[in-house]
Amino acid sequence: MTSTLAVEVEPLIAEHPGSHLVEGTDPLLVEIPRLELPSGWSAPTTPIWFAIPSGYPAAQPDCFWADGGLRLAGGALPQNSGVQTLPASDRSVLWFSWHLGLWRPGRDQLISYVRFITQRFIDVR
Repeated sequence: MTSTLAVEVEPLIAEHPGSHLVEGTDPLLVEIPRLELPSGWSAPTTPIWFAIPSGYPAAQPDCFWADGGLRLAGGALPQNSGVQTLPASDRSVLWFSWHLGLWRPGRDQLISYVRFITQRFIDVR
């Protein structure tokens, strides 16, 4: 783990206890074991995972995965999502192709990306 990532994981853990880098995966994954969801979803919480791209922090994180059973409250899949296997595992997860519009290397960090994900879950309701 680079020193940049070690520093960036601390605010993730403070805001989302239990968050960690999943060592030994390629690409390197971040796991947030319990992200609280707003109403409008089939569950009150979900784990999420996202990949740290090679070239980070100049390269921005893109897309993420959640629990494979997560759906909108009515049972439908959200737009731009689909069931996949989590990289470096056999776990069935829901992949979200939700893209961050602006990434500012040197200013944005892993926590910025998690806040983007959280806001997108709110916006979809």
